[in-house]
Amino acid sequence: MKLPNINFQNILTILLVPFFAATLHAQQDPQYTQYMYNTMSINPGYAGSLGTLDVVGLYRDQWVGIDGAPVTQNLGIHSPLRNEKIGLGLNLQNDKIGPANEFHADVNFSYTLQVNSTLKLGLGLKGGAKIFNVDFSKGNFENPGIDPLSQNIENSVSTTLGAGAYLYSDNWYLGLSVPDFITNKFYDDIEQSVAEEEIQYYLIGGYVFDLSPSLRFKPTVLAKYLHGFPLVVDVSANFLFMEQFSVGASYRYDDAISGLAGVNFLEGFFVGYSYDYTLTDLSNYNSGTHEIILRYSLPQKNKRINSPRYF
Repeated sequence: MKLPNINFQNILTILLVPFFAATLHAQQDPQYTQYMYNTMSINPGYAGSLGTLDVVGLYRDQWVGIDGAPVTQNLGIHSPLRNEKIGLGLNLQNDKIGPANEFHADVNFSYTLQVNSTLKLGLGLKGGAKIFNVDFSKGNFENPGIDPLSQNIENSVSTTLGAGAYLYSDNWYLGLSVPDFITNKFYDDIEQSVAEEEIQYYLIGGYVFDLSPSLRFKPTVLAKYLHGFPLVVDVSANFLFMEQFSVGASYRYDDAISGLAGVNFLEGFFVGYSYDYTLTDLSNYNSGTHEIILRYSLPQKNKRINSPRYF
């Protein structure tokens, strides 16, 4: 059944204000269901870790059917330099929610330490800028005593600075990162005003189990912490068949369950899709979340890779 197009502001008036207040504050950085294929967006220590050029494009349409719900696009490009100890990357992100739009451009740098014969540690820094806009003319925003046009923000530019550590071997990885240490202002859709960001902390981990020569099991976990809000934990489990087809499921605690599928095609290309079903009261007002990812990893001709792009 097709859901009607619902005005974002009307939903906030029917017992969902507390939920949205927590969601919008805690989700200052966009969340991704297919984070395991988009790691550099949250951890600069990942840059260059594949040993080859890697390009990832992602599109996420959240809470379809709710006007003003988040829509995010992300593009990440990274590669090691010749000695493979230094990695460089560029991450572009565009995030829109309600009348607010935020564009990020970050340069990622990593330096890799060889801990032992199979274990590496990537230490990363990222820096860049955000361009933030709020246009209240794009929607119906009614708040007595406030002139919406006087609250508009046009091309507000602020800097970003983040860091991360990424420890990995052939079949497992563990990362800790802070994407941005600098707190900036963002749009608060509940109060129709601008509020201050909080620093977010990310912990990511995963393992690759070889169940048979043609089947691999890839569990992953992503935990996000924001001061003053509950810990957000996302757990996923994917199966890789014949190194070509991927299928799995994900659970975001007290928020959503997801199905994931992907396929490797041609040489070095991967396309993936995920669908999130909302577990909160918002399920009555949206038809789910769609996320599409397209990835290209440049094949290496002269080097054997023990774990070719399993994470």
